[in-house]
Amino acid sequence: MIKDLTKVRNIGISAHIDSGKTTLTERILYYTKRIHAIHEVKGKDGVGATMDSMELEKERGITIASAATFCTWKDHFINIIDTPGHVDFTIEVERALRVLDGAVLVLCGVGGVQSQSITVDRQMRRYSVPRIAFVNKCDRSGANPIRVVNQLRDKLNHNAVAMQIPIGLEANFEGIVDLIIMKAMYFDTSQGENVRIEKIPDDLLERAEIKREEMLDAVSLFCDELTEAIIEERVTEDLIIQAIRKGTLSLELTPVFIGSAYKNKGVRPLLDAVCRYLPNPEDIQNEAMDLSNGGGNIILYPDSNKPLVALAFKLEEGRYGQLTYVRVYQGTLRKGDIIVNARNGKKVRVGRLTRMHADQMEEITESDSGDIVALFGIDCASGDTFTSEEINYTMTSMHVPEPVIKLKIAAIDNKSQVNMSKALNRFTKEDPTFRSYTDHETDETIICGMGELHLDVYVERIRREYKAEVETGIPEVAYREAISRRAEFNYIHKKQTGGAGQFGRVAGFMEPSQEEYIFVDKITGGSIPREYISSCDKGFRFCLLKGKLIGYPITGIQITINDGSSHAVDSSDIAFQQAAKGAFRQAYDKARPIILEPIMKVSVEGPSEFQGVVIAGLNQRRGIIISTSEDGIWSVVDAEVPLAEMFGYATVLRSSTQGKAEFTMEFYKYSPVPQNIAEELKKKYLEKNLKQSKK
Repeated sequence: MIKDLTKVRNIGISAHIDSGKTTLTERILYYTKRIHAIHEVKGKDGVGATMDSMELEKERGITIASAATFCTWKDHFINIIDTPGHVDFTIEVERALRVLDGAVLVLCGVGGVQSQSITVDRQMRRYSVPRIAFVNKCDRSGANPIRVVNQLRDKLNHNAVAMQIPIGLEANFEGIVDLIIMKAMYFDTSQGENVRIEKIPDDLLERAEIKREEMLDAVSLFCDELTEAIIEERVTEDLIIQAIRKGTLSLELTPVFIGSAYKNKGVRPLLDAVCRYLPNPEDIQNEAMDLSNGGGNIILYPDSNKPLVALAFKLEEGRYGQLTYVRVYQGTLRKGDIIVNARNGKKVRVGRLTRMHADQMEEITESDSGDIVALFGIDCASGDTFTSEEINYTMTSMHVPEPVIKLKIAAIDNKSQVNMSKALNRFTKEDPTFRSYTDHETDETIICGMGELHLDVYVERIRREYKAEVETGIPEVAYREAISRRAEFNYIHKKQTGGAGQFGRVAGFMEPSQEEYIFVDKITGGSIPREYISSCDKGFRFCLLKGKLIGYPITGIQITINDGSSHAVDSSDIAFQQAAKGAFRQAYDKARPIILEPIMKVSVEGPSEFQGVVIAGLNQRRGIIISTSEDGIWSVVDAEVPLAEMFGYATVLRSSTQGKAEFTMEFYKYSPVPQNIAEELKKKYLEKNLKQSKK
């Protein structure tokens, strides 16, 4: 157990694809003696990096699932979560940042601030996570850490301040100059275990002094004592560290460190920075809602003697059943304890308690406040809160983005069908952005996700881990329907069946809205009794599930009811639901419905020589180019492209840029489809309905 919380750090390592997060984590584990040999992400030895324990991760050389580990450095205990860089696995970053106290934002020394760096930064801001930046790959051709610091300021609005300058760059990258202690650091031996500290080379001394002045000017804003010390020329290392820590914790300063994880340079000073500047659990204020007191906010204290509050942030199917990763915010979690799931009130016993090291585990008997551990055999969902029996608190869950791509999946035989069902049940429970359902009209199983790679990985895992032979169909785009103008309705639902009949009249209008759906009640004088207003709302909501044009949900609509009538005997909940449905159908055609398609924000990055090819390719896909930038070596093209046109783009981009360019995309908005495509979609929907009616 950890008694001194000031020595605890819970950090995440996040970045754009291929910035070197997993490589950096591998070095951290080596220097903290958690592992005894370094293995590369795409190593020739076939072992792969420690944190990429999944077979697919080793094959593809990418991180798919976030992995947790822990290590100690200079009497500090550090919990680390290594997260994926690909936007398709953004939920892994989201849930990690929800429970972490601090983060290391890794940036490529050549690529700098890339598209996914912006997404990760937005996620860090959402959870107010203090961060330090590490400019990696300074040994690569084209590396320029000063440019990256400027991009942090310009593109991400960070108050980025360099704490180090490089000694040489690209192939000549030898080490760093630490601007706090004003010494040169060289990382000797192939594994970089020895740090040689010497005086700054003469040719770098003047530049180092200028950069130190800039650094002191920036950090002195956070410490009056340092400002006075600068004036009186009695600056100490402790005063600078104190000011940097204060600025970092307030999210008003981002200290920037440099190095090359692959070449084992600059990692040890980064570990020192994690311990010096990132928060401990006592520095962060966490809150929960007290359900026994009307949902009022309660501040949680990392105190072992207080009642337990822990958040389950990640689920995984382990060798011995469900593995639940939890962050303990308050109290102590012990093996054998009875804890309560705040969502459903169920009491469960803590059977096994472990500390994770990638896919390996270490049995423990208890865990203190501020720790990240895993439970075995607890049935729960991602985002559930566990508490002691005497309290009824719940914590807010993480933000879950909506899936934007669909794929039809079918098993080729009965055995595969059973196994596929097991796999889908497990994966949908583990990953909130991966969903599956059965289309009741076509009886097809549909899987939904964040992108082609996301679904591709899960299909491959179904085949490998569950030995299920499956086939997939062309992905479906999540279209929407909407109305383009105001239309009125006045509908009477009347039905006589011998006994009590049904009667309800609903009048009002529908109009376009910026919100998904708004229901406005303007009934006066009791023309529709109060108890039937919600029935009208239910009826309208039912109609929104499926539009008439192509059978997709309807969005962006405001429905106002301002008149109606009822019958003393024949009016009922069902009658007014039916009246609302009839009113909706009456007005929908008059409101000129249109089809909307999802538009994606696409960012393509690659060598400048291919910029023209990339722009032409995006234009062919109905893309609108938003911005382009290039610095002579690297170019970035940002565009808005319909999702329907993006299928297969990865293959086309690779072949047209000799495999050198890469792209990321995320959902941006819904926009009307062009008329010719709308007509085509309507025609297909009509043909599909005709086929089904003949069956």
